[in-house]
Amino acid sequence: MTTTYAALLRGINVGGAKKVPMAELRTLMEGLGYGHVRTYLQSGNAVFSSGHGDEDSLAEELSGAIEKHFGFGVGVLVRDHGYLRAVREACPFPAAELEAKQLHITYFSDPVDAGRFASVEPAAFLPEEFRLGDRVLYLYAPDGLGRSKLAEALAKPRLLKGVLATTRNWNTVVKLEELTGA
Repeated sequence: MTTTYAALLRGINVGGAKKVPMAELRTLMEGLGYGHVRTYLQSGNAVFSSGHGDEDSLAEELSGAIEKHFGFGVGVLVRDHGYLRAVREACPFPAAELEAKQLHITYFSDPVDAGRFASVEPAAFLPEEFRLGDRVLYLYAPDGLGRSKLAEALAKPRLLKGVLATTRNWNTVVKLEELTGA
């Protein structure tokens, strides 16, 4: 059985570092035997189908291939359509009423609990807010991610130790769910 997935690459094509041309990424993924490979934007989003492996093994395989081909390591998360749909549907914020720049999702490699973020005092960052979900953090940042003090606090290395995290805006969350469902 073939499953459609989204691959989320962390920290590529940002500020001139870790350059991964999307055409080259597509060719690399096709060489791994993945089918129907498409990329979305330049920030490390790819959709593909595979009849072998699971999310973790596919992420490891793709990460290893990227390191071998491009010469640097890249964190990769792979998620299937059902998961992406569930994340979208479980959004605790009124996504339809917000601008996409106000709502972000941080995907985690593993489940995280509220204790990990206990040192972050939510009231100190209002009107910004966050909620945890299934291997995700939903962030409402009314002035956008670039100006978000809460996003900065949540991204501290000590809070994310041992877990791979990568963030996408709401438009990308929606588009990846749509592309994996097509």
